[in-house]
Amino acid sequence: MLELDKKQVIITSSIIIETPIGEMIAYATENGICLLEFTDRKNMERQMQGLSTLAEINLTDLENRHIRLLKEELSEYFAGKLTTFSVELDMLGTDFQKRVWSQLLSIPYGKTISYIQEARLMGIESSVRAVANANGANKIAIIIPCHRVIGTNKTLTGYAGGLVRKRYLLDLESPEKSLFD
Repeated sequence: MLELDKKQVIITSSIIIETPIGEMIAYATENGICLLEFTDRKNMERQMQGLSTLAEINLTDLENRHIRLLKEELSEYFAGKLTTFSVELDMLGTDFQKRVWSQLLSIPYGKTISYIQEARLMGIESSVRAVANANGANKIAIIIPCHRVIGTNKTLTGYAGGLVRKRYLLDLESPEKSLFD
């Protein structure tokens, strides 16, 4: 059950952003970025439907201050000049999902962890599947770095943007520039 009153959240800004690994769509509220996804993301239609159950979408502004900063920071990130995003986020989801996404934010740039390690860090090792499902429900790709979560045996697993993109992002962030060769 969602612990959010839809009437409290209004999405006002939206933009399409070109990146080296594909087109992304971003939505923002007055509080921060609430969606950043590849436009061809697996289950994108379901993701958008889920977003509309969490917030009223009333696009009155193409670019608010959060969208402008997001564009700058994504450009710097893909150029290898930014390791930590400062753009404000408005995480729309259940309390459990927000807890999982906050844990993802603590994974350092250039590092990876497994799903079981993530659940263990949260003190809920027996809930690894619930943690993995919450990762999959992440609406703010790259900034909330679910791409930094890999299989226990150090394999690429599960990324809604596709494993090719996940590998690109991990290679971009890796000091060795190739985690999986």
